[in-house]
Amino acid sequence: MVSIDGRGDGKSLIRVRGLGKTYRRGGEEIHVLQGLNLDVDAGDFVAFMGPSGSGKTTLLNLLGGLDVPSAGSVTVAGDEITRMSGAKLTSWRARHVGFVFQMYNLIPVLTAFQNVELPLLLTSLSKADRRRHVETALQVVGLGDRMRHYPRQLSGGQEQRVGIARAIVADPTFLLCDEPTGDLDRRSAGEILDLLGMLSREHGKTILMVTHDPRAAERAGVVLHLEKGVLEEARAAYAALAATP
Repeated sequence: MVSIDGRGDGKSLIRVRGLGKTYRRGGEEIHVLQGLNLDVDAGDFVAFMGPSGSGKTTLLNLLGGLDVPSAGSVTVAGDEITRMSGAKLTSWRARHVGFVFQMYNLIPVLTAFQNVELPLLLTSLSKADRRRHVETALQVVGLGDRMRHYPRQLSGGQEQRVGIARAIVADPTFLLCDEPTGDLDRRSAGEILDLLGMLSREHGKTILMVTHDPRAAERAGVVLHLEKGVLEEARAAYAALAATP
């Protein structure tokens, strides 16, 4: 269950309290996020929407430990990441967070297998264990027969599937998806959203997704709107938009 009122039962997988982020530009303070509260349970699929510059990507970066808040806390599975040192946070991120990007971020000179294997090279897994993990991840995303292909030999949708396989290969606690369908045609986007839904329903993955597309947002269990640094429920409004031809 997702809550933004700060009254969670303390059992949530992700617990955010009073989260704020302020940037300084010259003598001006820009308050991107202000006092956000958020509770997300394991297996939830949450979509964040809002206008450009509303802080959606900043929020994902804070949840993934890529940025440090100006105020408040982020706790994941009992670990308060906002109190971690840089080295400890890097280790935590490698174990707990899978990132899916709009532009795939695949390395063109590496095969699909090698791109997916990259996060595992930082672990103590043996070569045989890495192979099993990579093959399983590629099978899950439907690319078991493309593991020796290079990015240039794949369609955009297939490249994003490789990106998702890379995100899940280490069995992270949750996935952060920043506009995962933003560079895809509608058919490919639908296939990627089907895949994310399957990961949530059948594999119990917790997914937090930023999107501008109401049709993508409606695939999530909960839609939250970010406006001027504040979160609010947005299911009804965006369901109506998604139904618009």
